[in-house]
Amino acid sequence: MRRAYLLFILVTALMCVLVPASAAVTLTLNASENEAHIGDVITLSGSVTGMKTIAAYLFVTGPDIDPRGVTLDNLNIPAGRGLFTTAPVHLENGTWSYTWDTAVILGKLKPGTYTVYVVSSPVDRLRYDRNEYAATEIVFHPSGAPPGEAPLGPGVPVAALVIAGILCGITGLMRK
Repeated sequence: MRRAYLLFILVTALMCVLVPASAAVTLTLNASENEAHIGDVITLSGSVTGMKTIAAYLFVTGPDIDPRGVTLDNLNIPAGRGLFTTAPVHLENGTWSYTWDTAVILGKLKPGTYTVYVVSSPVDRLRYDRNEYAATEIVFHPSGAPPGEAPLGPGVPVAALVIAGILCGITGLMRK
């Protein structure tokens, strides 16, 4: 009996030494802009703590795109199965940063509200660990004019050319 007790204590002690204590994984995600125009550059940044990793995995959901999420640089590619937008994680402090240039993405970014996710492992929105992600919303407005202002339409430059032509014609007739 004493021998079984000593063996139990020895195995328990070895387990404590050999199996490291796991800390909770925490991710953060910040966007330089939470309202932007289609075509703007947005800096996404954050941190990963509680685990060592070389990359943070990013994907986005929004109007008329796959509900599982898609890569940030190609809205036609569903996130998952190894296809992700990644941001390198600095091992010394766990921080990461990604510059999202919405002017040079494949697919159609439409005005509306999009949610950007960062996850700790390369899985899509339907399969990630609910405790190991962070998300932020970004509202995209049409490119060009500030929200609430209509951009100049194609008729405005044409009208200006017509008026200029009429004025030139009148000036030419007056010189004769």
